[in-house]
Amino acid sequence: MKTVPVIAIFDIGKTNKKFFLIDEYYKIVLERTTNFAETTDDDGDPCEDINLLTQWVNESLAEILALKKFEIKAINFSTYGASFVHIDHNGNVAAPLCNYLKAFPDKLKDEFYAKHGSEDLISQKTASPVLGNLNSGMQLYRIKQTKPELYKNIKYSLHLPQYLNFLVTGQFYSDITSIGCHTQLWDFVKNDYHDWVYNEGINKILAPIFASDDVMTAVIDNQDYHVGVGLHDSSSALIPYLASFSEPFILISTGTWCISLNPFNNNPLNLDELHKDCLCYMEYHGRPVKASRLFAGNEHEQQTKRLAEHFHKPVDHYKKVKYNSEYITDAGTAKVGVEPSMMQGSAFNERELSSFASYDEAYHCLLLDIMSQQQASTQLVIQDTGVKRIFVDGGFSKNVVYMNLLAAAFPHIEVFAASVAQATAIGAALSIHKYWNAKAVPGDMIELKYYAIPHNIEVQ
Repeated sequence: MKTVPVIAIFDIGKTNKKFFLIDEYYKIVLERTTNFAETTDDDGDPCEDINLLTQWVNESLAEILALKKFEIKAINFSTYGASFVHIDHNGNVAAPLCNYLKAFPDKLKDEFYAKHGSEDLISQKTASPVLGNLNSGMQLYRIKQTKPELYKNIKYSLHLPQYLNFLVTGQFYSDITSIGCHTQLWDFVKNDYHDWVYNEGINKILAPIFASDDVMTAVIDNQDYHVGVGLHDSSSALIPYLASFSEPFILISTGTWCISLNPFNNNPLNLDELHKDCLCYMEYHGRPVKASRLFAGNEHEQQTKRLAEHFHKPVDHYKKVKYNSEYITDAGTAKVGVEPSMMQGSAFNERELSSFASYDEAYHCLLLDIMSQQQASTQLVIQDTGVKRIFVDGGFSKNVVYMNLLAAAFPHIEVFAASVAQATAIGAALSIHKYWNAKAVPGDMIELKYYAIPHNIEVQ
């Protein structure tokens, strides 16, 4: 029986843990999904069960390697960020995996910035707003200050993708896409760890950096396998677009957050941008990707619950709403292009629902209010970069009202709903393409739907 050459990808989200086999044409030929109940850390707060995750990764890999139908050419990993696994001097996990949503003590935060520089100064150099445990470097500082015995016991602290690599290779490495993503570890000005990392000695528990587009060799059952170092999921999801398009573009990745990513923007972050929730991700070759965040998916979720209750409709009734240009002129005072007064909540929360004749009319107004923020947020990262196209992936890419309003908000830029099946997994496979795949990267990985500027919208 002829075997199928594939790459194995572990794609670990906060909720769903996925395993894929992807063939040389970048088609998914096998998919496994599971999820685990959370456990608690040593403070009693909820967190990922690292023991269950470890067991599942080891068992999944052993099962797949035993299959005769596939020839595993390489292995790579993509996971959510801001999460460290601490390895002791015996190679064992030394502590629970801290949840990045865990509250960070105000007193410790104040002590840190008093000691190492102001919030604005460190944020600007590290291209990251102050985000508590989402700044994963602060997790290491917290351990050093509050749990010194644990800190002494740590040989290396590995971001989650590199922990998965360690499970397969037994080697300790760091990766720039995890280090460079809102960690406050990396100084984007000097292209090295920030001074505070060296001053605290944190660098000693950070493993050497391994190139994201390179591989190492792991020997499993006397067989050699190419293994990538692993990637932060947001950086990985950008790779299919970088592989497919060379002209400047924006990718708006939509979910709970709407993140506008511009891999063609090399302008340093200024304080105004930081205060408006801009940051930098790191592209897998080590280049900064300027990004802006908007909590629009969460806003949409909360407001559609409000709409459903008022109009006595199912919570997901918005999925049935068709775009209607008449509601745009009649829906209220919101106009595409209005500068939002705040980046975290739309004007819709203050609107009286009784002023709307129907659910559809109110929903169009909600999307207008969100779009006024989205335009301002995305414009923060477009700047002077000559962007020709905006691609939208995730939930809002399927929302015809959102997409029509976005096209109106950016009339001089082509706007597309984009879809890549399992983009983070495909990105992880593409990052080490040359080591496992002799075929050319296919040109049809991304499905696009073009949205022309709708009629009857006033664009300011």
